[in-house]
Amino acid sequence: MKLIAVTVCLASSCLSANLANAAENGTIELHSKTKIERMQADYNCGAAGKLAVTYINADPNFIALVALPKQPQPLLFTSVISGSGTRYAAGKYIWWTKGNSASLYDTTLGDNAPPTMTCNAS
Repeated sequence: MKLIAVTVCLASSCLSANLANAAENGTIELHSKTKIERMQADYNCGAAGKLAVTYINADPNFIALVALPKQPQPLLFTSVISGSGTRYAAGKYIWWTKGNSASLYDTTLGDNAPPTMTCNAS
């Protein structure tokens, strides 16, 4: 099983030959002129159980690593435009956070489908 590693570099020297290796070793380099924040959040998702999410804010990149049940590895979500809260997308999934709550949507179920999982930060 491959592990997604996120390497955060503040110096432009990190950009050089490391880009060629990124696809081979699963490393993603994020660069930001502002402070890079990494936050861990645990959610209680009722019958679906507990869910651990890591948020990384490295302007202009805002990502969430979500370990969904029945997925072989965490999914990498990136922020997308939202009317309220913060909405992240990964493949067919939308992870939408508002305050202490979060919802997972499966876009293949249609625009008006209810969330497949509703969670509260614990």
